[in-house]
Amino acid sequence: KKCMLLIKNIGEGNVKNILLLLLILMSMCVLNCSSSPDFTQTDLQTDLQIILETEWQNYSRDKTNFGGGIAMQILTPSADYFISSGMGGDMDNSHRFRTASVTKTFTAASIMLLHERGQLNIDHKLSDNIPGTAIPYFPYNIPHRSEITIKMIIMHRAGIFDLTNTDIQDNAASHGEPYVGKNYIEETMKHPNEKHQFTFDELFRVIERDEQVGFEPPDSKYAYSDTGYTILGYIIDRVSGKTYEAFVRDEFLIPNGLSSSSLPWQGTDRTLPAPFVNGYMWDGSTLTDVTVDNMSAFVGNGNMVTTMLDLAIWAKILLTGQTALSMSTIELMKSGLPSEKSSTYGLGILYTPTFGYGHGGDHEGYTTLMFYKPEQDIAYVVLMNTWDVSNWPTSYAAQKKFMANTILKVFARMGL
Repeated sequence: KKCMLLIKNIGEGNVKNILLLLLILMSMCVLNCSSSPDFTQTDLQTDLQIILETEWQNYSRDKTNFGGGIAMQILTPSADYFISSGMGGDMDNSHRFRTASVTKTFTAASIMLLHERGQLNIDHKLSDNIPGTAIPYFPYNIPHRSEITIKMIIMHRAGIFDLTNTDIQDNAASHGEPYVGKNYIEETMKHPNEKHQFTFDELFRVIERDEQVGFEPPDSKYAYSDTGYTILGYIIDRVSGKTYEAFVRDEFLIPNGLSSSSLPWQGTDRTLPAPFVNGYMWDGSTLTDVTVDNMSAFVGNGNMVTTMLDLAIWAKILLTGQTALSMSTIELMKSGLPSEKSSTYGLGILYTPTFGYGHGGDHEGYTTLMFYKPEQDIAYVVLMNTWDVSNWPTSYAAQKKFMANTILKVFARMGL
């Protein structure tokens, strides 16, 4: 308005001078407008925080001795947002937590980088030799080793027995073993062996010796396998000449400034670096802190410790081709086959039309969702640091549904 008043008061004069003055005054208006306070981002941050707090209060209200909370990190082209509820006043996006299976996106990216460099071929069988050597990718004689390709494993279509989530099956080879009908990893880590050092050799020998199979024949269906990604971690180690942890760190963490992320692999490395988010289990009345844990059995499939900011950045740079991987490789990773009723699973990347491309992670005390929506160029991470096991698995499924519904309400306020 001030600019228009000045223009109105110019009066009749030289046309050229008037035009020049108009340009000067318009520039002043632009500068004045750009320096004015813009409350849009602040208002949206406040609204999103209110949504999260309201949803968390409604979800946790009737749960006695319930703890923990929910947090969300959102990266947009115009602004970044971090909101949390129930996690304490000092909670921010620099707090570390166990991101569990979201680790698989780093493992898949590492395999694909070695594929791009010609150091391995994802269409090779496990029994094949590493290019240019007489060394097989995988020397352990597990069932169907000569039929399973690296690509099948990345897509969870290989039928690799899942030691993390499946009890040892009773068959002719395993009959008489003390852990038949039990979870091998859980049984091994029972007190006083919480710090037991799992190795690739130990885990693969169990499958080999006891002839454990997830499904057969290979590539006949989708079935999630943590141990399949442990095999990929071993292949990265074997092909690159570096440990899995060192390869991911050198190729993806350090070059991309993800300095708050790490991959603990020693049985004695059970705590989280400060600052960190505590993880809890709630059984309906008692809240148990499960932050301290041994991740040596989960190398390659779920051992990453990270922050919400690091993880959101990773989702963005990975899926927009800003890492060492070419965009054509990223497109290949995004190309999936049906995994569940409403989603597809590619090469380490899950896709749903509603939530985008990314991955979820579940480790006792921590539930993570990491996704990127290409249509809006938005990356986001959602974290809950409590598992509701009061009526397992129904109560935990309800928790996942709560997270999904909360995301949708946040998206609605953002106009997505």
